[in-house]
Amino acid sequence: MHRALQEVKNVCTTLLRKKLVFHRSDEVGVVLFGTKETHNDLARELGGYKHVLVKHDIKVVDEETKNALENLPRGTAPGDFLDAIVVGLDMLIKRFGDTKAKQRLCLITDAQHLLRDPPQGTKEDQVDTIADQMKKHDIKMDCIVFRESGVQHNSVMDENDRLLYHFRDRSVAKVVQVDTPTALLGALKTRNVLPVTIFRGDLEVSSTFKIKVWAYKKTSEEKFPTLKKYSDKAPPSDQFASHEVKVDYEYKSILEPDTVVPPDQRIKGYLYGPQVVPISSAEWEAVKFKPEKGVKLLGFADRSSIPRSYFMKDVNSFVPEPGNTKAIVAVSALARAMQEMNKVAILRCVWRQNQANVAFGVLTPNISSVNNVPDSFYFNILPFAEDIRDFPFRSFSSLPPSSQPTEEQQEAADNLVKMLDLAPPGREEILRPDFTPNPMLERFYSYLDLKSKQPDANPPPLDSCLRRITEPDPDVINYRAPLIQNLGKSFELKENPKRKKARTQERLAYTDPDDQAKSSENNAEKATAADGQAKKPEDPYAEKARAIEVLFPSTEKVGKIGDVNPVKDFEAMLAERSSSIWVQKAIEEMKKYTTNLVQNSLQGDYYEKALECFVALRKACIIEQEPEEYNQFVTKLYERLKKVDDVVKFFQLLSSKNVLLICKEEAPDSDVTEEMARSFFMKTEISSE
Repeated sequence: MHRALQEVKNVCTTLLRKKLVFHRSDEVGVVLFGTKETHNDLARELGGYKHVLVKHDIKVVDEETKNALENLPRGTAPGDFLDAIVVGLDMLIKRFGDTKAKQRLCLITDAQHLLRDPPQGTKEDQVDTIADQMKKHDIKMDCIVFRESGVQHNSVMDENDRLLYHFRDRSVAKVVQVDTPTALLGALKTRNVLPVTIFRGDLEVSSTFKIKVWAYKKTSEEKFPTLKKYSDKAPPSDQFASHEVKVDYEYKSILEPDTVVPPDQRIKGYLYGPQVVPISSAEWEAVKFKPEKGVKLLGFADRSSIPRSYFMKDVNSFVPEPGNTKAIVAVSALARAMQEMNKVAILRCVWRQNQANVAFGVLTPNISSVNNVPDSFYFNILPFAEDIRDFPFRSFSSLPPSSQPTEEQQEAADNLVKMLDLAPPGREEILRPDFTPNPMLERFYSYLDLKSKQPDANPPPLDSCLRRITEPDPDVINYRAPLIQNLGKSFELKENPKRKKARTQERLAYTDPDDQAKSSENNAEKATAADGQAKKPEDPYAEKARAIEVLFPSTEKVGKIGDVNPVKDFEAMLAERSSSIWVQKAIEEMKKYTTNLVQNSLQGDYYEKALECFVALRKACIIEQEPEEYNQFVTKLYERLKKVDDVVKFFQLLSSKNVLLICKEEAPDSDVTEEMARSFFMKTEISSE
């Protein structure tokens, strides 16, 4: 309990740095605004309220005020949060009056103690009177109720909660309840982002059925503050120096490095395979898609047909046009019908006129549980086919028993998941997004505040509340240490050696299973022979020479495919990038060489080498995005030689090795489906029969 109080005190110190004024809650040791009694002679009553005292009048929240609040001693009696709200409201009205500035009260309390009865009327009447004054002066209030888990509710706490939620029902306050210091730090937001519409217009269900809606961002990533460049070249005596750094870019030609290319002689280029296609600004403007602004409903789908993993970017909220009764009724009817039928809507959205792209997304109903809040929709952008990344993995059930976890291992893993459950039964969820601040932003602003006072200050250690966000709870780890040890004993850990990245030649190379076995035997023999010999130090110049040979192969080896190692020669030609036509030249050379192997083969003596060439050519066409080159080559070769019995047997060999035509699943530019690729080789088998 003592450590929890200390963490709450640290949180409140952080909140005070944010220059806020709060109510005090004695039971959790938070000195924030005032108490019923105090032992400090400097403190005095304000406005005749017994339960709230302040050290001096607060005109602006400066460093002196912050220190005064930090040094305010603890009292001896519980405070009255209604009195605190009245005093804070009175101070704001006297200080700012009827100005148009946004005014906000922040109340932190445990709301566990009985409030005094008002001189006249009931406590509900007092809340209504305060709410009327807040509405009159456009003052909002953030109320945070801090109660640790395990606190038993009683009638007094229920009454206090009812009064606080009555403020919320009057639309003048937001009430949240937290039970940890970390949630307390995240619940109080020093900067409220005003909602700004990204779209105002019609939700077009059909040409005769349109609903007036507004669209807002429901979630948006808070960007890290941008650090600007600062110049110290200005003289120290210049008080009006901006210290701004301006950056200018110059474009120069490779052929004439000393000549600057003016803007009218520059043009943008699009990298298309190995080529660069120039596109002028006029051409780009002509091909640019310029859709009309609007939101159209394309249809409905089952909610289960759209997985949660398809949702992209930020979440938007579609609400009916404020004050439009017909729009509110129409949105509510549509949302409730979709909810009952478990359906979602598919929309086509163009937020602005001449927008460069079109957003397709899913509209999910959001049925309101509050009487004065209308129903609405949530909108999530869906991916196109090019945006989806499918990664198929084998099921554990298809693996051999030796690769599957044992019952003991499975039980140890299950216990670990249960141990670190953030929403255990009977407790509030831990690290809820609504109350979990970004630790990077919190630490940055805390350090920025420190640097403004102490320019030479070093970064302080991570705060305990932020540590609970970035690290597992130490209490849970220490308490469940045997479970973690049991998990480590259940699994045998082995070192995974680092492997070198495969070069293009290695990725293109085809290795038959028999060749792999021979290669492993040869490697084993070499290793055995080398065991008894001392390893000679390698010449560093020889290693450098090999690296240069790999990066810049000799031109004598490039340009022709020989009979000794045609696959290696083909890979060397692909690695040569001296011009944009070199890849096409390598593919043409390999097609000619492979055709000669197939035509001049006597009783299939060259089929194995031809198979290796086909595999290398196929992989190269996939990597270089040239699937049609390979597909047309195979198709024309078969049509020309299909009446020769030996050639048909070669195509049957390709089919047995699964060397098919390149389909769309392997290369998007291909026009061949997987079924068409397999049926092509079925034709060869039928013709041979």
